Amino acid sequence: MSGQRPEARGTAWRSVASCFIASLALLARGRVAQPATRVGERLCFADGSSARVYRETRLGSGVAKDPCTLVVVFRLRLVRGPLHALFRPVSLLNTPLFVGFPGFTSKLWLAHDEQGRYRGVYEWDGAGRAEHYARSLWRVPALVSVPGSIRYAVLPGPHRDDALARPRLVADVAPEDTAAWWCPAVPA
Repeated sequence: MSGQRPEARGTAWRSVASCFIASLALLARGRVAQPATRVGERLCFADGSSARVYRETRLGSGVAKDPCTLVVVFRLRLVRGPLHALFRPVSLLNTPLFVGFPGFTSKLWLAHDEQGRYRGVYEWDGAGRAEHYARSLWRVPALVSVPGSIRYAVLPGPHRDDALARPRLVADVAPEDTAAWWCPAVPA
């Protein structure tokens, strides 16, 4: 997770544009679902923070063949207090910016935590694809985020729901930083 950086501008914007076109086709064919199963659930992290799931987006079954859990975090500029409630429904408009990326299977959208950070917790098909997505899409939230607040963690191996249900799986994948903002934790 050290040395994170966005993809080169041209590469990133071409990837986002391709994703957007693919997303429109997926949405038109009804392949994108918004199940409510996990909505309202509170997810806890090893740094002591927690956040509520306010939406799930799934493509097909939402289960990857080459599973990878991806966690992305950022803090929005100028979004405080009641503006957080406004951001959540508006964020739905971001869906075409990720569902068309190769390897996307599902995303849990988390409301802001105690420090005003938003997270997306994804299941991705392939760690390399997850890394490419995180580095390419970085350019989009960078337009509205606090500088230096965007980070991501790519955890190859566990399915997202397994990693959330059994945080020890994640600690085994990345044991050097088990008290991190991205590491799931058992609720206190």
